[in-house]
Amino acid sequence: MSGSMQDAIYINNWHMEHKPSQLDSIPFTGHLYRNMNNLYNLVFFVIGISLGIVATLCFYSLSFSLVQTFMSPMTTIPPISPSPLPLSSPSPLSHPLASLSLSPPPPPPLKTISSMSRNTNAMMTSLMHNMTDQELFLKATTVSKIQYVSNKAGPKVAFMFLAKSALPLAPLWEKFFKGHEHFYSIYLHQNPSFNATIPEDSVFYGRKVPSQPVFWGTTSMIEAERRLLANALLDSSNQRFVLLSESCIPLFGFRTIYGYLMNSSMSFIGSFDEPGRDGRGRYTQRMRPAINMTDWRKGSQWFEVHRDLAIHIVSDTKYYSIFQHYCLPPCYADEHYIPTLVHVMYPQLNSNRSLTRLDWSRRGPHPRKFGWKDITEEFLNRIRFGSTCVYNGNTTNLCFLFARKFDPSTLKPLLRLGLGVKI
Repeated sequence: MSGSMQDAIYINNWHMEHKPSQLDSIPFTGHLYRNMNNLYNLVFFVIGISLGIVATLCFYSLSFSLVQTFMSPMTTIPPISPSPLPLSSPSPLSHPLASLSLSPPPPPPLKTISSMSRNTNAMMTSLMHNMTDQELFLKATTVSKIQYVSNKAGPKVAFMFLAKSALPLAPLWEKFFKGHEHFYSIYLHQNPSFNATIPEDSVFYGRKVPSQPVFWGTTSMIEAERRLLANALLDSSNQRFVLLSESCIPLFGFRTIYGYLMNSSMSFIGSFDEPGRDGRGRYTQRMRPAINMTDWRKGSQWFEVHRDLAIHIVSDTKYYSIFQHYCLPPCYADEHYIPTLVHVMYPQLNSNRSLTRLDWSRRGPHPRKFGWKDITEEFLNRIRFGSTCVYNGNTTNLCFLFARKFDPSTLKPLLRLGLGVKI
């Protein structure tokens, strides 16, 4: 056999003996499978990350759209145009506002309300919160930029009661408010230590705001007034704000008072220059240069303001700080702070008169208090129509909508005369 043939046979035999078996191929195949699995895991990981990013972007996009929807400015109220009313020489029974039409939104369908439902509604409408005064004032001026939607709520009057404890004339106010639920809001500032059970069907139920102790003749009275205004400003449907006490009464029915306020673009704050010890005598040169003697004004604590002016009062820090430091007894801040602030900063917004009648015929630090013997039809008509003033450019003898100070003993004769429910 030739050498080349032998070499060929040898090579063939060597290949037959060393032919790779299935076992020989396992290490290579397993390595390949592991690589493929790693590749699949990497692909799935990348897909998962991509889906997560896409879902996150979609979520944030949706959230941003919702925020824009809810935070977008709501419909702005058209300014109340003061329409002159012929109010000269009105009579108690034939008042031009007697035909004022109030058209509240249709009430929801009547349902049986359980005690639990009433409690739930009371908690939902509770005015209590944990904000500090500074936080409250800031929030009030922010919310105030959003106006109510006119087709859902009408403009309201905020009745703000600054009281020490109970409201002895509450039954009179209950009759006054009855049937006008869509046109008013109520706020109570009472001593935080005062607790009383108020019936759930009362208009005063759940209307107490977080309060602080108030001391007569100190700046704590201004703090309470600003606190009431700020809480009332949180409701954007409140457009007029009336400060009242536990001894105040309404001189007319709700329709007359509501129409009188809504038909005027002016606020009603007593603000005048009074010479003598009880006026200029309370001014101190330490208030200069922010407040000069020529700026110093005095007026009744009991005011009525529209929303724009209420915002200015709550947001003020400059003049309030001056009064905190320098207007101390015998300078009574509640008689000077708001009258001076408005005179210096916003005189064009004020009528320079109060809508709450007081009797200062007796000399002293407090007005006269009326008892049950004073309550007659003649007496009420005298304080209703016994003055002359200007309203929307016209002279009228309808100058006061409220009066004080009325003793608790006057409740029964006032109810007997039907005060607060007449026009």
